Amino acid sequence: MLAIIGIVVVIVGVVGGFSIAGGELLVLVQPAEFITIGFAAIGSMLISVPIKTLKTIMGDIAGVIKGGGPDRSLYIEVLQLLNDLFQIARKDGIIALEPHVNEPKESAVFQKYPRILQNHSALPFICDTIKLFLAGSVPAHEIESLMDAEIDTHHEEAQVRPATLARVGDSLPGLGIVAAVLGIIVTMGKMDAGAAVVGHHVAAALVGTFLGVLLAYGFVNPLAANIETKLRSDSRLLYVIKAGITAFAKGMAPSVSVEFARRAIFHSERPSFEEVEEMMRQARSTGKS
Repeated sequence: MLAIIGIVVVIVGVVGGFSIAGGELLVLVQPAEFITIGFAAIGSMLISVPIKTLKTIMGDIAGVIKGGGPDRSLYIEVLQLLNDLFQIARKDGIIALEPHVNEPKESAVFQKYPRILQNHSALPFICDTIKLFLAGSVPAHEIESLMDAEIDTHHEEAQVRPATLARVGDSLPGLGIVAAVLGIIVTMGKMDAGAAVVGHHVAAALVGTFLGVLLAYGFVNPLAANIETKLRSDSRLLYVIKAGITAFAKGMAPSVSVEFARRAIFHSERPSFEEVEEMMRQARSTGKS
């Protein structure tokens, strides 16, 4: 939602400033320039990345428009889930987690946290790591290394998407110049049509440069930056999970392990120590863990 507001503000600012300066808005409506720049940009994306990456980029753009991503409430869900799982393991043994991690969508524990169930990165990260516990032959430091490797893979794979979009954004001013040059070529064929006609075609050609720069720095590059920030937040969620599970694997008590996870949350989203303590007290009093 904030991204939509930003797009509107950019348009209002540019168009409003142009109108105040005495510009005619209809001059900016140049379908030929839009087609040249738009299709050239789309074509360059098709050349540069495979179709599966394009699909994920479309999904990322939709995600930016809808908003969302890891926030304070999701982090609280993660802490509560880790606490529940650790308490079960402490009371009934690690083997008691097997049905929960093998079928998380059928698990009464996981069903209490629907946002984690819908998170395609966090859910397998938790379940697959706990399955290693169940195997019983992997030491804690090796589990930590394995989780680090998975986070690095997730981060490297994800960074391709905003980087691709940023490259397209960087190319837009150049494509705008291409559109402008084509417009000038058309204008050269109209030199004997009078000053008014020539002036109109020169203005139309300059709109191509204007559009290329505006699309790059007003929309596409900010969109790529937004996606990069969101993906970084997704990686942070995995680091939080890793901190909690690693601490538990090293023999820490459930409450201490949850505190390790809490400390890995960015300050802007982190619940206080007292909030988490109260959360775990309520869970114990209601028999949830």
